[in-house]
Amino acid sequence: MTVTPVAPSRVNWQVLADQVLAGEVLSREQARAVLAAPDTELLDQLAAAYRVRRHHWGNRVRLHFLLNAQSGLCPEDCHYCSQSKISSAEIEKYPFMAQEKILAAAERANSLKAGTFCMVISGRSPSERVFGEVLDAVRQVKAQYPMKICACLGLLDETQTQQLAAAGVDRVNHNLNTSETNYGEICTTHTFDDRVATIAAVQSAGMTTCSGGIFGLGETHDDIIDMALALRRLGVTSVPLNFLIPIEGTPFEGRQELNPRHCLRILCLYRLLLPSQEIRIAGGREVQLRQLQPLGLYAANSIFVGDYLTTPGQAAQADYAMIRDAGFVLEGPDGEALELPGVVA
Repeated sequence: MTVTPVAPSRVNWQVLADQVLAGEVLSREQARAVLAAPDTELLDQLAAAYRVRRHHWGNRVRLHFLLNAQSGLCPEDCHYCSQSKISSAEIEKYPFMAQEKILAAAERANSLKAGTFCMVISGRSPSERVFGEVLDAVRQVKAQYPMKICACLGLLDETQTQQLAAAGVDRVNHNLNTSETNYGEICTTHTFDDRVATIAAVQSAGMTTCSGGIFGLGETHDDIIDMALALRRLGVTSVPLNFLIPIEGTPFEGRQELNPRHCLRILCLYRLLLPSQEIRIAGGREVQLRQLQPLGLYAANSIFVGDYLTTPGQAAQADYAMIRDAGFVLEGPDGEALELPGVVA
């Protein structure tokens, strides 16, 4: 059998890293080259991304813990989501959790060495009653545990974000999810601009912003680049990057557009376009990165530990071992190095 050689991309990835470290922004042509590079150059790309990651984050890995505090019954039609009104996925559905369950989840997050406790509710925007319960839960968790708190509550206005900040929320998550051009293909019940407005409201309240996206939704290379540039313009400080889990019962249940190498190239691109931001490998890493998960840490500096909203993650001990084996250390809430629980060097 004759093997056809793959043409090199003719990009010097270390020179690209030099440019990023010097404060330059990748051109669109350079960004396209990252995503279009042959697999034979993937390790060179990861080495370049790691130089940038190491400059800003050293060899630390941050852990976040995700709590789905209110599940299902959402009136939005996000096509990727098992909790949306158009999903027939078999998931657990429940109203906002009782305070004791939230505190139990916070205790588990703290025991797993998570630096951030992420509280998520389904829905377009919280009702007045639920919002009050969220504020109470935030105060209780903050009083008992040293973790930072991130809230993901849907669309918010400035009054709500100011109340969240006063209660002790450190960060609010509201993902862009995809590019403005592609947004109408994944959701019709709210707009890309609605999401940008929530990010602006969070920033006006003085909290840090968490916003990223999902890949595998039919986006083009330019859509991937456009979302990264939008996040850069918005000054987002924490960027969760999700890889679609095609959940049965959702409109995207049959989508299989990703492979581990493409996912790694996306992570490299986001590190090069967002050099100082916290970049998190979020939902879908176990499904889409598979055996190449550890390589993602050379571009990203953060992961979720535990489960996701309606899908399971891998065991925490497997995450600890992955971090240890790749030569990284845990980072605590205040930037301190933590020992890996139950892992023998």
